[in-house]
Amino acid sequence: MKKRFGKTYRVPWRRRREGKTNYYARYKMLLSRKIRAVVRKSLRHMIIQFAKGEIRGDKTLSYTHSRELRKYGWKYNCGNVPAAYLTGFLAGLKALKANINEAILDIGPQRSTYGGRLYAALKGLVDAGLKIPHNDKIFPSPQRIVGKHIADFAKKLKEKNPSLYEKQFSFYLTNKVLPENITKNFIDVLKNIASEFGIEIPDWVNETIGE
Repeated sequence: MKKRFGKTYRVPWRRRREGKTNYYARYKMLLSRKIRAVVRKSLRHMIIQFAKGEIRGDKTLSYTHSRELRKYGWKYNCGNVPAAYLTGFLAGLKALKANINEAILDIGPQRSTYGGRLYAALKGLVDAGLKIPHNDKIFPSPQRIVGKHIADFAKKLKEKNPSLYEKQFSFYLTNKVLPENITKNFIDVLKNIASEFGIEIPDWVNETIGE
């Protein structure tokens, strides 16, 4: 990293140095005076919160963690694409219940990768009924959202290399969870969430799984 010198050099704020906050992007969003749908990801989880910028700092209006999916029956990793969508769907319904009807997406300094987990979460928010400016082209394919890519990979690996299959999915198998059943679990969890809020699951889900 090239060092800078001179009397006019200013040390960037700590969160900027750590790559946690893009202050220019944040400033532009705050100028809009709109509620932000803040989506963050880690290796194992997704976090979505709705925040309103105020003079003293952000005020959190609604908060959802992917761990909450467990109470709806989710058996798999809470940080993959299907879990990201489910977290977004749950977060969107909770936001609507809190009288939040529209927002703008805030992904912070995270890399914007089309079809990734951040946009799977956004798809869930939109499907829940929130108005968030977006382009449908950034969403993952329906097959990836329901976890078919994971199920297909597990099935092929199980047929071609059973020992590697057992090693790759040892955590699931130890807990008597079959990775090839992830799509069925996705549908069950989605229905459980929708049922709690008195709505139907999105039409595209049934079309994707062939019902």
